[in-house]
Amino acid sequence: MAFKNFGFDLEGIEDYMGNHLRLFISFTIGLLVFVGMIALSIFFIAVRGKEQVMVPDVVGKELTGALLELQEKELFPLIQTRFSEGGEERGQILEQSPEAGTIVKAERRISLVISQGLALDKVGSYLGKNINDVRSEILARNSQAADTPVSLREPLMYQYSEQTAGTVLQQNPPPGADITGPVTLELVVSRGREDTRITVPTLTGLSLQDALDRLNQLKTANFTFTMSGAAAGRTAGTVFSQNPAGGAEINTGDKITVDITAPVPAEGEAVGLFKFNLPLNPYPLPLTVEAELPNGTRRGLVNVNHSGGEFSMPYKLPAGSVIILSMVNREIYRQTVQNQTEALSTDML
Repeated sequence: MAFKNFGFDLEGIEDYMGNHLRLFISFTIGLLVFVGMIALSIFFIAVRGKEQVMVPDVVGKELTGALLELQEKELFPLIQTRFSEGGEERGQILEQSPEAGTIVKAERRISLVISQGLALDKVGSYLGKNINDVRSEILARNSQAADTPVSLREPLMYQYSEQTAGTVLQQNPPPGADITGPVTLELVVSRGREDTRITVPTLTGLSLQDALDRLNQLKTANFTFTMSGAAAGRTAGTVFSQNPAGGAEINTGDKITVDITAPVPAEGEAVGLFKFNLPLNPYPLPLTVEAELPNGTRRGLVNVNHSGGEFSMPYKLPAGSVIILSMVNREIYRQTVQNQTEALSTDML
């Protein structure tokens, strides 16, 4: 009663506060229910996983179109390439995995094999060719196709054959094989006939030039010279002994040793012994020795097939001449001849 006297209605205040409390509780409960529903929705979406899609058919299509189709399905490509039989297929899809129509989850990787077109480069045919010509061909070919080089497996394989020494008998990979990257070529090369023999010419008593001419006629000969100063009973510039003797039969790789008395040089000439240690070869290779004279002309001295090792020959040339040694048409050594006094003191044996 006292509160009423001061203007307060206690019962009205209690009703007002009760109504607002109920409203607050109802709002809070509703908010919690709403948040719970959102959380449950997110949970169920996460539990359900990625969407399933059907793999499209992209075989035979251009790469760009195939990628767009896969992108629409949220699929990712895994690309491989290979050569095909038709040049018109270049850039097209040859194979796919999984195949068209398969149901997979989104973001799955789809393997695609794309055509590079025809394999334009193929292994050449080297059968029946000389190994030195083959090396030249490969060198020229590699200069034009540096990204797919062809190399020879060394050392080469050799076998005796009726074919001329140096002839390619077998090759692997075979002729016509596609070249899609670096290739190592394995060759079997002929050593020539196993029983090939030559008859040693008679050189004793011949002059230096005549002796060289006889040896050149053999075409295949391993020879070396020694040179001695003048002695009683010996003619300057002539052969006084040889081993084996003239008329003997030897194998093509056997050495012929020729002993000659030093020629007498004329004014302005140099005399000496040209020497070089050749690399050993499994069969005789073409060897030439030329002299480039001071006036610029060239004179042939030796032209034989030689299997390598020690090589020497006397010379009697104008001072300042250059002796040029070549094997298989490739220069491997040159020497300028010395003056008369130096030649006799340094080259004489």
